[in-house]
Amino acid sequence: MKIKLVCLILLASIPVMAQEQELTFQDLIPGGETSFRFFPQNIRQLQWCGDRYTYIKGDTVLMASPTDREEQVAFTLRQLNEALTSAGLPETGAMPVFFVPDKKEPVLAFQYRNNRVHYNPATRQITANYALDKSGSRWEYDRANGNLAFTKENNVYILTPGGETETVTAEMDPGIVCGTSVHQNEFGIHKGLFWSPRGNALAFYRMDESMVTDYPAVHISERVAKAEPFKYPMAGMRSHEVTVGVYHPADRRTAWLKTGLPKDKYLTNVAWNPDGKSIYIAELNRGQDTCRLVRYNAETGEREAELFMETNAGYVEPQEPPLFLPGNPGQFIWQSRRDGYNHLYLYDTEGNLLRQLTAGRWEVKEVTGFDGRGNHLFFMATASRDTEEDSPLEVYAWKLNLKNGKRNCLNIKKGVHQVSLNASATYLIDRTSSPVIPRDIDLIGVNDGRQVKSLLSAGNPFENYRMPDIKVGTLTAADNRTTLYYRLITPPDLDETKKYPVIVYVYGGPHAQLVTGGWMNGAGGWDMYMARRGYILFTVDNRGSANRGFEFERVIHRRLGEVEVADQLKGIDFLKSLPYVDTERTGVHGWSYGGFMTVNLMLSCPDLFKAGVAGGPVIDWQRYEIMYGERYMDHPEENPEGYKNASLLNRAGNLKGNLLLIHGDEDPVVVWQHSLLFLKACVDAGTFPDYFVYPGHSHNVVGKDRPHLYEKITRYFDRQLLPADNETNN
Repeated sequence: MKIKLVCLILLASIPVMAQEQELTFQDLIPGGETSFRFFPQNIRQLQWCGDRYTYIKGDTVLMASPTDREEQVAFTLRQLNEALTSAGLPETGAMPVFFVPDKKEPVLAFQYRNNRVHYNPATRQITANYALDKSGSRWEYDRANGNLAFTKENNVYILTPGGETETVTAEMDPGIVCGTSVHQNEFGIHKGLFWSPRGNALAFYRMDESMVTDYPAVHISERVAKAEPFKYPMAGMRSHEVTVGVYHPADRRTAWLKTGLPKDKYLTNVAWNPDGKSIYIAELNRGQDTCRLVRYNAETGEREAELFMETNAGYVEPQEPPLFLPGNPGQFIWQSRRDGYNHLYLYDTEGNLLRQLTAGRWEVKEVTGFDGRGNHLFFMATASRDTEEDSPLEVYAWKLNLKNGKRNCLNIKKGVHQVSLNASATYLIDRTSSPVIPRDIDLIGVNDGRQVKSLLSAGNPFENYRMPDIKVGTLTAADNRTTLYYRLITPPDLDETKKYPVIVYVYGGPHAQLVTGGWMNGAGGWDMYMARRGYILFTVDNRGSANRGFEFERVIHRRLGEVEVADQLKGIDFLKSLPYVDTERTGVHGWSYGGFMTVNLMLSCPDLFKAGVAGGPVIDWQRYEIMYGERYMDHPEENPEGYKNASLLNRAGNLKGNLLLIHGDEDPVVVWQHSLLFLKACVDAGTFPDYFVYPGHSHNVVGKDRPHLYEKITRYFDRQLLPADNETNN
């Protein structure tokens, strides 16, 4: 096996103190009472408001332009309350969470006490106030006219600036839901309401779930437990049917887009043409191997044109809607992985491909915006700033000239970047993290990427603690040619003459990457906690995980759990080559897809793993939802052997090690049935897993109970992997 060491990070070089300072679950786990002390320092609510950046310090909001030497006081809490009182509104006890409703307008907005308030920091006056319906949700703002669309009890309404409420839909059937996100939030879908550019029409999803099986769920908080079933379409079963309506407030008329048959296709990536006369929809067949970009007339609902079609023998997964060029409504940018990596393509509105804008063995992660004239585009990508090849552990901001195709990196610092553009697209807020940078926040110019101002350089929150070492390196996958990245965390003051237990932390599925070039290389607080106590933590991003291109991901298609296990075992081979790793005391832990991988590894290699903890695990892919399940496994009738091989129910008798299953009893993602059926299979097979349920929690255990979760996991590994006299959390 070829192994290349990429970097060695010493997180702390403080001399050993006479008495080691403790770090607890409350310190290191999100939701812990003192965890805020160990997150890298940040700037509270830093964001652009027009061309000025703004943030909160204490009871004061500060603002400045990038070229100002110092920030100025925009307003104080007292001044905000004076404005609220003058508008006849109650005061707020603390600075609210602000957001900017219109990037071009220097107005801050916030919600409190069932009110949505727009506040102008320059005039220190309330410019708009909406009395929100207490049971309303999914509020969508119309920048052109100031209307608010919202949903209530499965229907859509509009709240005007004058306080009038207009009914858009009046569905009575509880199986029909309007205005919400659809298709289980897959395909980049995150909302169900879409205002036209001029605010004279509102597009919305209408989802008919009446044909989808009710999935039983019980909430136990009341004296008598209450059944609250929800719709959950499993692979191979009937899916919901979606249509798109376009409501015209002028005559209170709804035009329904004539999307036609079959009805169980996926309508995704909804986008308005800049003139507001037509709507674009990416239509994906249920088999998810064919995507068509279709244009519809917003006035009549008639299908106007199919612009182009994308097919793939594996799957097509559109994630972003068409993005129109400013000042040029006849051209738009489309994101696609058709050449093996996610890249940008320029089209005209007749469906003609004008040119491919980006290319290379790297992934475009996000389009950030355009400059004022639409001549340049800004995007985030895994392209290396140094070699312009792939840099899958890092993310950089790029500026692309749309006329000549030249691009340049806007980041000087090495690491993972997140950026946001000001209104005139002249400056960026650049947030950077790397193995040696907890968090830096700079203002940079878009012309050359040079730093204009440093807003924050966060210190190491673990400066006064003896911390583990983190190594990031590469190894070769089970195909003997693909490079994989791993992260190895070892205890402070590692003694290579001793043997340490090891825990493999795994996810392994699409849309996730665990090993990064960010702070602590993507490791979490629990990794630090365990390594400080004498464990080795190991993670490898196997084939099938994110940010390495389509072929890297699609190798798992139709056979989930095979290639991933083979690659994870190459990681185990690497661990066996290290003299200080005790492979007789190997554990494995993961959640969701990682829970599936944890159980899968323990059943596939029953003599290798002594202990495992699987949270919210997928056990049988036939019982997972259609959109994700059929994308990676196809319909059960098309791939019966693949579903059979991926089902962990069939191998429950292989269990030898100590396995703890954890599940939330209200999990709507990986339903509780998965782990319960595995328990039944183990009973039938005569094997003996352990089990723990978190009442009232959904797919993840969050909030104040999360430290409890990790203490539960830690106690289990201590009991199984440490000598009895070393157990500290019994």
